[in-house]
Amino acid sequence: MPRATPLYPAAFSLLAVIVASLVALTIGRYPVPLSQLISFFGAWTGLSSLPEDQYTLLHSVVFDSRLPRVVAGALVGAGLSVSGAAYQAVFRNPLVSPGLLGVLSGCAFGAAVGIVADLHGLWIPLLACATGLVAVAVGVTIGNLFGMTSILMLVLGGIVANALFTSLLSITQYVADPQSQLPTIVYWLLGSLSAVDQHALAFTAPVLLLAIGVLCLLGRAIDALSLSDDEALSLGVPVRRIRYGVIVLATLISALTVSLAGMVGWVGLLVPHLARLLVGPANTRLLPVSAGLGACFLLAADALARSLGAGEVPLGVVTELLGALAFVLVLHRVRRGWL
Repeated sequence: MPRATPLYPAAFSLLAVIVASLVALTIGRYPVPLSQLISFFGAWTGLSSLPEDQYTLLHSVVFDSRLPRVVAGALVGAGLSVSGAAYQAVFRNPLVSPGLLGVLSGCAFGAAVGIVADLHGLWIPLLACATGLVAVAVGVTIGNLFGMTSILMLVLGGIVANALFTSLLSITQYVADPQSQLPTIVYWLLGSLSAVDQHALAFTAPVLLLAIGVLCLLGRAIDALSLSDDEALSLGVPVRRIRYGVIVLATLISALTVSLAGMVGWVGLLVPHLARLLVGPANTRLLPVSAGLGACFLLAADALARSLGAGEVPLGVVTELLGALAFVLVLHRVRRGWL
């Protein structure tokens, strides 16, 4: 019976994501009441009927405009949160975020290069994802150059990779056309779901779902990393393989999320702390709950970004504002010893 316990938080998280997604589909410049949305899905599945003109309008609003954005938002939020929780467990540091090893700066550099090179379609997200993975490979290689595989050396390697790719990004922005290319780079760096490419989403969504699922299933193995390396090795735990396997998965997830939505900050740092308050530190529960909370958090932030004014506020600005305010509350609880 205790082994089935982690299924309950995971099921509750999935239910929360479904509810949040339905609510997000109702929000926008053309509000759709929830009852009308349910009637539309009933007509779409053939269980009920709607007037032809109303059905056509709702089909365009829901499937062509909002559904790709909602799916991308849920995946990006879940991916950033679960990768943040995994990084925090692997590096035994609650202040670690997905950008630790340089993946975010690497993705930003790749996207900027794609924009300067006038690439279109899937090429920009693919290039962003590839350079994000290269940045982490550079950080890990630097960490291993001295024949050591300690966490400290990995962190130092990540700092070097971050600095390297941040400088390359700055150079790319400097050579970009200030009239056409530079504003596009800046807007992409602020993060947004407004221009999610459906082909890119169809390509990345299955990979993201699979990687998130595998990472959640590795919760028990990640728990073993909370021990010291010597203690874990004495228990027969392959520390190095688990650590690098989790880093590869979390890095792939982070790179795919950035390739979809640009730079979205604070989600991977804040949400795991909120999940830890709800279900404790055990990763068998923490990882799936982090994924669910992250999806709900980003859907709420995106709905707010679409509703604050006549124009759309960049998603990264909203997540940083909400994240900073929420993190103050988390720190208050940490100070009182509730974490």
